[in-house]
Amino acid sequence: MQPLSATPSTRYRSVDILRGLIMIIMALDHVRDFFHNSSINPVDPAATYPALFFTRWVTHFCAPGFLFLSGVSASIAGQRRTPTALSVFLAKRGCWLLVVEMAIMTLAITFDPLYHLIIWQVIWAIGWSMIILALLQPLGRPVVAAVGFILLLGHNITDLLTLPTAGGLGTFLRVALTSSGSIVQIGHQRFLDLYAVLPWTALMLLGFACGQWCWNAGVQVLTRQRRLLYMGLGALAFFVVLRAANGYGDPQPWSHQAEGWRTFLSFINVNKYPPSLAYSTLTVGALLVGLSLAERMNTAFTRFLEVYGKVPFFYYVLHFYLVHLLCTIAFFATGGTFAEGTSGNLLFAFRPADWGFSLGVVYAVWALVIALLYWPCRRFGQYKATHRQWWLSYL
Repeated sequence: MQPLSATPSTRYRSVDILRGLIMIIMALDHVRDFFHNSSINPVDPAATYPALFFTRWVTHFCAPGFLFLSGVSASIAGQRRTPTALSVFLAKRGCWLLVVEMAIMTLAITFDPLYHLIIWQVIWAIGWSMIILALLQPLGRPVVAAVGFILLLGHNITDLLTLPTAGGLGTFLRVALTSSGSIVQIGHQRFLDLYAVLPWTALMLLGFACGQWCWNAGVQVLTRQRRLLYMGLGALAFFVVLRAANGYGDPQPWSHQAEGWRTFLSFINVNKYPPSLAYSTLTVGALLVGLSLAERMNTAFTRFLEVYGKVPFFYYVLHFYLVHLLCTIAFFATGGTFAEGTSGNLLFAFRPADWGFSLGVVYAVWALVIALLYWPCRRFGQYKATHRQWWLSYL
């Protein structure tokens, strides 16, 4: 999601197109978090309904896309840097993202200037993954790919083990491998850890290896398309076999439901926190197929997607503040009070648990958010394309 700076000659439209699509879909889930009034778990196949399920499920493809495409972008950036220079660049960028997550994004999500709770989510995972990639990439693509595959294929072993949960070791294991939304207490400060780092790091490492194989200067477009398509279809086939076996690879097995369509929902409802092997192969497989198809696309819609895909970090930060601001306006417009909106038990200020709107309103607000951010993203993208100040590489 955080693109590495690239000159116009080294931008690849397929990457920007897919990244833009991911950005737009991602906003739908965040609008739903702030505006939807349903108490139903959207991905519970026994309780949900198709519109709600797929509103949530389709956004499962966003975070893996962020990590994988960040790895691809790192490999493209590495074509014009020495391994040492690339490592320094990645490490600095990763550290910057950790600060952004805790200082800027936590405030956007909570609207709590006192930071009673600091949130670690996708930017946190990207930041640490960049730091790890900075350490590994000088060792070469085979090492990066091997570590990525080991983490991808092996981290679900933790589902079969009884791991320590207390003390420093327990905290480390949760943060690194197993967290699914746990509270981490460090001194007097509380952290909400949604993204266990290493399972997500696997996707960035594999994205980096894929980028070196498919986006090298000597690789022809048709060759890249074929490689991406075959890898994507292979990953999707592996997902189907893995999920059908209903064993290793996801902590929540699928089950037969009262209705066939609910059984199908159970089959594709894979675990995101932390990302299971089934989840990763499904989402990255679809991403690879999408990258292959986008290689030669040049339509009004793909150009629209590129506007957001060229400035993903800028868009990501702005959209959270905008969504929460719109939520706050709607809260007061519907009779909410400041005391109700700032109650100490609220994760999102001005968003009580028993407040919200129908799914139709969610989609209307989503469309409004995308429309309001179009021109800021377009203008900032034009500015980045024509200016080379050092600080632009951090935005």
